[in-house]
Amino acid sequence: MSDPPPRSIRPKGRGSGINPDQRFSSLHVAYDEGEAAERVPTKFFKDHSSSIISRNDSPDLSFEASLNPYRGCEHGCAYCYARPTHEYLGFSAGFDFESKIMVKHEAPALLRAEFAKPSYKPLKLACSGVTDPYQPVEKKLEITRRCLEVMVECLNPVVLVTKNHLITRDIDLLKQLAEHQAVAAYISITSLDPKLAHKLEPRASSPEQRLDAIRQLRAAGIPVGVLMAPVIPAINEEEIPAVLNAAAQAGAQFAGSTVVRLPFAVKDIFAEWLEEHYPDRKDKVLSRIRDMQGPTLSHGDFGTRFTGEGIWAEQIRAMVNVCLKRAGIDKGRPDVRADAFRRPREMGGQMELW
Repeated sequence: MSDPPPRSIRPKGRGSGINPDQRFSSLHVAYDEGEAAERVPTKFFKDHSSSIISRNDSPDLSFEASLNPYRGCEHGCAYCYARPTHEYLGFSAGFDFESKIMVKHEAPALLRAEFAKPSYKPLKLACSGVTDPYQPVEKKLEITRRCLEVMVECLNPVVLVTKNHLITRDIDLLKQLAEHQAVAAYISITSLDPKLAHKLEPRASSPEQRLDAIRQLRAAGIPVGVLMAPVIPAINEEEIPAVLNAAAQAGAQFAGSTVVRLPFAVKDIFAEWLEEHYPDRKDKVLSRIRDMQGPTLSHGDFGTRFTGEGIWAEQIRAMVNVCLKRAGIDKGRPDVRADAFRRPREMGGQMELW
């Protein structure tokens, strides 16, 4: 006899209301209603990865390699396409993704060792390619900061993406990279409505804090843009003009956007989120996503998964392009450069003295 589907029990401060079974294990962790309704505490686990740079050959990604100091993300975004990656670790894409965080304590040392290899050729790193490098625990652990210290030492180029004001803590390091055109940053803003933003991304910085991050980065001379991702039909779609204009007014120099996609368990998590917060729009939203992303709600095709296809995707794309032009941020991100790269200092030995 099969187990019943997981019940919706929304813990305080969490984006997911369910902890669905994961694809690779017959074991399922269930929370009783009282425990989940009160809180699902965040737990941190050591990640024993032996390497820190992940390479990809996806033609629709703007980076060739990425650095992820954390696996799982406490921000708890209900729509996050990265949730299914937690299933490879034996966890669920639901509560587990945002409450069981794998921490790569050795990331700075692994990065330095990678840069020191004679075979290493400088890569433009995305930080992060999957989960946010500035999620709440980073304030205490400073793993992302220590990785940036290695990048400053070696002048390896990096593009950062975050929805956390905490990035402003590292302006001192980012300024040093900016002097060599070796850094750019995207601040992700999905909505200017603090209530909607909190529902979508319960532990991320508020919209105003993210706009302030753009202001501070721009004032420090760090190339900064806005990422409106994802655009969700009938949820934040109508905010496209306001978000892009507000970001431009704050100092954003470039922008990007994607449409929502709901791979694997994310479709159930987001459907439950809609049922909880916008039951009157649930069918409309899912229907529009299906029109853009196909019956699985997530195109697997390169070049289509981030943009969608069909009339609704075309309308969103046209709206974004018009708004970018009106806001004056339609020229694209300036390239980051790797020509200043150097090996870690002690690896240079006496050659550096000469």
